[in-house]
Amino acid sequence: MQLTDHLAEFTRRDWQTVSDPDERIRFALIGLGWFTTERVIPAIAESDLCEVSTVVSGSSEKADRVGDEAGAEYRLGYDEFHAGEANERYDAVYIATPNATHLDFVESAADFGKAVLCEKPLEATTARAEKVVRTCENAGITLMVGYRMHTNPAVRRMRELVREGFVGDPALVEGAMCQNVFEMISPDPNQWRLDADLAGGSALIDLGIYPLNTARFVLDSNPVSAQGTTKSPHEHFSEVDQHVSFEVEFETGVTAACVASQYAQQRSQFSVIGTEGRLTLEPAFFGEAQLTAERNGAKADFLVEPVNEEVEEFDYFADCLLSGRDPEPDGQHALVDMRTIEAIYESAKIDERIPITA
Repeated sequence: MQLTDHLAEFTRRDWQTVSDPDERIRFALIGLGWFTTERVIPAIAESDLCEVSTVVSGSSEKADRVGDEAGAEYRLGYDEFHAGEANERYDAVYIATPNATHLDFVESAADFGKAVLCEKPLEATTARAEKVVRTCENAGITLMVGYRMHTNPAVRRMRELVREGFVGDPALVEGAMCQNVFEMISPDPNQWRLDADLAGGSALIDLGIYPLNTARFVLDSNPVSAQGTTKSPHEHFSEVDQHVSFEVEFETGVTAACVASQYAQQRSQFSVIGTEGRLTLEPAFFGEAQLTAERNGAKADFLVEPVNEEVEEFDYFADCLLSGRDPEPDGQHALVDMRTIEAIYESAKIDERIPITA
């Protein structure tokens, strides 16, 4: 197998079925924090299949300001959204509020029959995440969880190469995602990501979920057991994990060893090591994924223009809605991550490997 055989059409959208839509999916954006304003709204503006019709915030001032910037015709407060105001003006909702509030917004969206794109993690606890999934299933609405790595062409090509046997038999996955949350997100020590009740955790549930879920996607396999340790030496991490290291065993026998930190030098790396080769994404998770392949002493960099992962994610979701098919990273998929995260946290408490059950 030659490395050059895999270079052609690297950035293709192999998932796309709708190329010239008669309509666009109109979104209500719920939660207007930095990710929505800096990443999502510009992505939808660039999107082929989506538009912003409505913004929803707990602050009317923010809703008006962001609504003007996004070109949204309707601006709602949280109570107005839950009351169903202007729900005929949007087709789907995007939820990017604190983790522990996702369920409340999903329940209202389900009442209105609206499709849901919910940021990961699905909720702050497994029990509430299960309620999210049941709510959507009972209402018959589409639920997709925002695993943007699934639509990155570098990650998709890595998955193809693993399936084609490029690395031989996969044996080990290594992953790392680290950042300084006070520089990357907000200098405020009282931000919700450091509040256990709102976030459900920090380093693992916010960052460690990236290498965990990417491993599941690339290997097309689910975890069966997990072991982890957490540390929180910084004063502002008294309620949540500052650093985490964890090991996950997959049903295929592959082991993933990962680290994540909310207070460290930025790092983003993901590798699959097999009996005959190695595939590496570095950087991996901050929107600039680049793939390097090694086999039989040869090495090749798949140098491509990085895609806007949010554009890919929103267009993929809209493509699924317009074509009437189910998105792959659905609620049941997200529940596996929630149960694995719960097992890692439990392992860190009792210092034992924890089995993961459905």
